[in-house]
Amino acid sequence: MMRVAVLGLGEAGFKYSRAFAEAGHEVAGFDPRDLETAAGVVKAASVVEAVSGADLVLGLTTSRPSVSVAAEASASLAGDSVYIDMNAASPHRKREVQNALGADAKFVDGAVIGSVQRFGAQVHVLLSGAHSDEAAEKLKAIGAEAESIRGQVGDASRRKLLRSVFMKGLGALLTEAMRAGEETGEVEWMRTQIAGELVQGGETLDRLLSGTRTHAYRRSVELGDSVDLLSGLEHPWPMTVAARAVHLSLAADTEGPLADQLAAVPTSALGDAGDRLGFLNSSVKPMWKSPPLAGRAFTVQTRPGDNQAIHRALPLTAPGDVLVVAGGGYSERALIGELIAERAHIRGIAGMIIDGAIRDVKEIEEIGFPVWATGVSPAGPYKSGPGRLRETIAVAGAVCRHGDYVVADADGVLVVPAIAAEKILADGLAVVDDERRRQTEMRSEQSLSNN
Repeated sequence: MMRVAVLGLGEAGFKYSRAFAEAGHEVAGFDPRDLETAAGVVKAASVVEAVSGADLVLGLTTSRPSVSVAAEASASLAGDSVYIDMNAASPHRKREVQNALGADAKFVDGAVIGSVQRFGAQVHVLLSGAHSDEAAEKLKAIGAEAESIRGQVGDASRRKLLRSVFMKGLGALLTEAMRAGEETGEVEWMRTQIAGELVQGGETLDRLLSGTRTHAYRRSVELGDSVDLLSGLEHPWPMTVAARAVHLSLAADTEGPLADQLAAVPTSALGDAGDRLGFLNSSVKPMWKSPPLAGRAFTVQTRPGDNQAIHRALPLTAPGDVLVVAGGGYSERALIGELIAERAHIRGIAGMIIDGAIRDVKEIEEIGFPVWATGVSPAGPYKSGPGRLRETIAVAGAVCRHGDYVVADADGVLVVPAIAAEKILADGLAVVDDERRRQTEMRSEQSLSNN
């Protein structure tokens, strides 16, 4: 009988912990969230408690906290324990996890190849590194299709990222195809056409569509790693980049609360939490004292003084979007006024960030529509174009991708890359807490000195 620790009790962690418990092994699981545990699985109070005395440790926390979790586990990890990091991550991140555990740890790079939802703990897993054979034997105790490819840590994850170029791209393509069917009233016909071309037809289609929507954000992170992997090769990879954009777009449909949480954190703290890049020039200011603003960027690039592209963009936006307009910083001709602002407000657009001028400021304030811009001009815009929509733009000294988060407050405007938004939010909240702590200490010291 083995003692098994499962770190992370989401869908995959739940199924692996249950499989080992049902096979008669002693299983401890840890997750900071209040998640259900399978019968026979002991819920540990900490990472250290979970891994203490374990023969096998499965890291299933997701990629972002994997390094810090490994560092925490290292203090209690037994010398003969096998630690398999099974998170979808880049080879570089896997090596960071290995370093966090220490040189003496039996670390194995694990890459899940296939659907845990469909196959459960018996799903195909690639394993690489010096201890991959031993890891494969331990996983086979629950009937897992564990394949040791030996090699180096990172080799298994590299293969997974290469597979993601196909699988996640296919999921994105099918999602877009079904959306086209929905929007043209041909959804059943489209479904029949796609299912007829797939092995196991409708079942495969449903699985790919459901998985793509359910795990859109996590898969966009994985595809980001795939893009990074491919970027060092000879050719461009437009389909993989586009597939990532589709996943980010789907994630935006279910992540409204994230925008609200970002809006509650000062742009200064979010900037300090990141790399202090991504701020628009200070010339872009709030046009009235509106509340802080955050939302997904709908990007527009237009010729200075011309708003044809803005008119084209409005019917394509979704509620909660923030229109980000690269207008060249030209402040002698307004790109929007009261009428466009009201149309945008009625449509549910959260606000606009404009590297250019606006007019009708008093009326826009009365509407309650948040706008940040470089200035005010009574001169109306041209309407002849050209312009570009939903592309990566340079706006007031910052790079903004369509689908990135934009956060704006009285201090200014910050672009938060969608791929890093959750981490920057968490780190930004930590910055705010630290500043409050230091402020409290400073006031306490001042109070003591006055007494």
